[in-house]
Amino acid sequence: VIGVVIGKTDVRSFPDRKNIGTERFTFCFTIRDSPAHFINAQSWGREEYIRSLSDSFRVGDCVTIENPLIQSKEAEREEKFNPVTPSCYKLLLSENHSVVRTSSCYDTATSLLSLLHLPVKDPQDYYSLGDIVANGQSLHGRVLNVLAAVMSVRE
Repeated sequence: VIGVVIGKTDVRSFPDRKNIGTERFTFCFTIRDSPAHFINAQSWGREEYIRSLSDSFRVGDCVTIENPLIQSKEAEREEKFNPVTPSCYKLLLSENHSVVRTSSCYDTATSLLSLLHLPVKDPQDYYSLGDIVANGQSLHGRVLNVLAAVMSVRE
């Protein structure tokens, strides 16, 4: 699979249920290879492997994923922590079988980079900031999708 990384989580650790007293590490990222298709990839493993893999690319990089395990996703549980994707599958990366490399092919990278700025939600499924300000009381307690541009960043 070749795609552009459009999102990435931080490395996290969890107690290993099989080996009491040790931890397993994980991180996820989302890749896109066309305007309509993007998928989440998740990797679990030893701290050294996960940190090294996470540090090897960033959002905006084009990557090639070799030998991922394809699994059905548990939408309700997984989409609490990862972007909602149009696929009913996810890619699972393992230290022993999978490889993730940044793509050095200029033609591939150029065509994929245009996908980086496309929204991942339906354009009709957004609220503007003006709508939220005007209708804030009636929207109280609802989960909304907002499409906005950052004008400045300060302390």
